[in-house]
Amino acid sequence: MKLKESVQVWLNGALNDPVVKILAKNSQLTKTQLETLLIDVLAENISGKYLKYDEKASLRLTKAKISRGSFNRTLKQSKENVIKSIYTVLLLGYLGIFESTTLDPYLEIANKLKEYVEAHQDIPDRENELKDHLKVIEIIRNELETSLKRLSTPSET
Repeated sequence: MKLKESVQVWLNGALNDPVVKILAKNSQLTKTQLETLLIDVLAENISGKYLKYDEKASLRLTKAKISRGSFNRTLKQSKENVIKSIYTVLLLGYLGIFESTTLDPYLEIANKLKEYVEAHQDIPDRENELKDHLKVIEIIRNELETSLKRLSTPSET
């Protein structure tokens, strides 16, 4: 499989994951910014070689040709949004908001996400164990989706 095809198959899988969709929808990143950031960070891992920005631009999912400049502008915007998000978390930590119980549901989700990722990494080889493992992953994913949807809807107080 060609590099572009393999990167795009991986991107489609990642961007269409139900948990990623919920997280992305409620993040500071647009879908295009997330896609661009993923290409920038992970395409070289998939290809096993250094890629120039015009090569990375060609890996985008869009049918239209993306210029290196457009790719770089989108990448810059995505990195700025990530940095702003990190500063927001640092600010809240500095002000002691993380010590408040109001963020407990978000911390529970973070732990559930970690559990979900670890479950994906520890897939067993034996078929009978695999079926049970896949059921556990599905249960965790459903719990995550439900919890994330609940948390992403602001409640009126």
